[in-house]
Amino acid sequence: MKIHHMSASAKARPLFDPPMVRRAVIDAFQKLDPRYQARNPVMFTVFVGSLLTTGLWVQSLVGSGQESPGFILGISVWLWFTVLFANFAEAMAEGRGKAQADSLRQTRRDVFAKKLDEPRYNANITQTAASALRKGDVVLVVAGDPIPADGEIIEGVASVDESAITGESAPVIRESGGDRSSVTGGTRVLSDWLIVRVTANPGETFLDRMIALVEGAKRQKTPNEIALGILLAAMTIVFLIACVTLLPYSIYSVRAAGQGSPVTMTVLVALLVCLIPTTIGGLLSAIGIAGMDRMIRANVIATSGRAVEAAGDVDVLLLDKTGTITLGNRQAVELIPAPGVKLEMLADAAQLASLADETPEGRSIVVLAKEKYGLRGRNVHDLGAAFIPFSAQTRISGVDLDGQQIRKGATEAIEAFVRNRGGSLPSELRQSVEQIAKRGGTPLVVAEGSRALGVIYLKDIVKGGIKERFIELRRIGIKTVMITGDNPQTAAAIAAEAGVDDFLAEATPEAKLRMIREYQAGGRLVAMTGDGTNDSPALAQADVAVAMNSGTQAAKEAGNMVDLDSNPTKLIEIVEIGKQLLITRGSLTTFSLANDVAKYFAIIPAAFASTYPVLDQLNVMRLATPSSAILSAVIFNALIIVALIPLALRGVRYRPAAAARLLRDNLVIYGIGGFVVPFVGIKLIDLVLVALGLA
Repeated sequence: MKIHHMSASAKARPLFDPPMVRRAVIDAFQKLDPRYQARNPVMFTVFVGSLLTTGLWVQSLVGSGQESPGFILGISVWLWFTVLFANFAEAMAEGRGKAQADSLRQTRRDVFAKKLDEPRYNANITQTAASALRKGDVVLVVAGDPIPADGEIIEGVASVDESAITGESAPVIRESGGDRSSVTGGTRVLSDWLIVRVTANPGETFLDRMIALVEGAKRQKTPNEIALGILLAAMTIVFLIACVTLLPYSIYSVRAAGQGSPVTMTVLVALLVCLIPTTIGGLLSAIGIAGMDRMIRANVIATSGRAVEAAGDVDVLLLDKTGTITLGNRQAVELIPAPGVKLEMLADAAQLASLADETPEGRSIVVLAKEKYGLRGRNVHDLGAAFIPFSAQTRISGVDLDGQQIRKGATEAIEAFVRNRGGSLPSELRQSVEQIAKRGGTPLVVAEGSRALGVIYLKDIVKGGIKERFIELRRIGIKTVMITGDNPQTAAAIAAEAGVDDFLAEATPEAKLRMIREYQAGGRLVAMTGDGTNDSPALAQADVAVAMNSGTQAAKEAGNMVDLDSNPTKLIEIVEIGKQLLITRGSLTTFSLANDVAKYFAIIPAAFASTYPVLDQLNVMRLATPSSAILSAVIFNALIIVALIPLALRGVRYRPAAAARLLRDNLVIYGIGGFVVPFVGIKLIDLVLVALGLA
């Protein structure tokens, strides 16, 4: 059973964890630095308004103010709360990343490394501090030693504990020369030994990059976030110009009419803050950070927010067959005897030939013979048999027992074995082999001496529920493409069973790269996973490239995401997280703009009631007094940010649906809801103020 230490603790942590809240409150006050506030034009405007109203309050205390000190103080306090609540939302989003970064820092400690003067096991060893290692150095890591730095295995095979990085308690196998040759500093070798070439200098390791990314130190705004920020800044400037021009116009109107009083500076600041999109302006950064945090809790490290956002726009998924669509291990599902051979005889021979076969395929043959054909498992040591292990050269395995030579293997290899002993393969058996291949399976022929006994049908088992996932993806407009090294006939059979839209058979690095470029030339955004060096060109070309943490260094450098669990199926979850980010941002933007429309009815009649008494007809909420209406609108404007923080951090629930339906639901729930909520909220606040005698 796998235990997710790090990721599970992140998922179990309450949204408003007390230590995290305390840290966020402190950060909220620290973020009042004008240099920090200037990064967000909307909230910077509120910040300046807070300073201005605070100055007006001081003036009203020591001199004559345009409004009562109590009213100005109330407006000023709630404007400061608006800024602090926006800071708090961002600090809460950052808090989860900082907590995860702290746990990662605990895994990093300086250790001593066994540095080799040349890349071989018997080379001279020098004890060196891990912090002194440089890219290109070669180290020996034996059982019990921590791996001192990121590197590539150049010799050896070992069991490695990666729980400090991935949260998985189960050890993994790392070896040289394959797609599982990359190791991460801070993990530990449990058995055997490895010779590792260091691939990163101090401060540039994968763990260092993870810490910087999860705590937001290197977070960059995404293109859509920047575009929305520009739009919000433009709206703020428009309303700022409008409010600035209202003061002289109000003074002119009072003088021309000879009655009434002009609008005050305090009321104009309150009007400006309520008109500009403060809700989404205060939550925008938190939404982006929370999106990356959800990716981190899925044990995926995104090198940038751009990658997370791009995942939400993906419309083509390239998926490896093995381990993603299928379980990765072929399973024996049927035994087909040759003419004149009893099924029990074939099952007995197939099981005997597989007893010493430790591969998943071999174990599945033993289980099939036991469960489906009633043969009990036999003790290998009690048989006194000579077992022939499988080799890539012979493509045969088997057993010599009591004068019998039982073999199983590829059709061509067994045919040669039988022919050398004076036999041949029956035509009926060849037909069975062809039928299995047409169905996407792998045939293994079993023979005893010169006689072919039958065929074992090995099948790639399609993962349960994967077909339904593909149906959901198709419903939201995402095309799925299976990539496999199988022949086109086998690939077509598996693709049909899994329900993918298309497939690429006999895939080569060049073929993958060409396919991605073709989709991109047609305006599609492509996502893919990979773990080998041969996947690097395609990963570098894909819009969303998820490299497996178990893969090669080249693959991780080419991707813009790293899956710490090395689970190829994670790509589907990544796309859903990206879409949830986009939906959350769009929903809260809709809610914010609808909010502003509703607030107009509350604050504009109250702001100009003294100048234009006729505007009282627009007081549809029947708010008690102009001062209570303005204060109620400002209070609601601050409190709605707090109310939406949980939604911004958790994200709007994602449900697979067509774009038109998502747009409709967004407008109904967050458009109409955003319009109605302020009417209710402002009226309730007004009633409370009146009841408390504050209006």
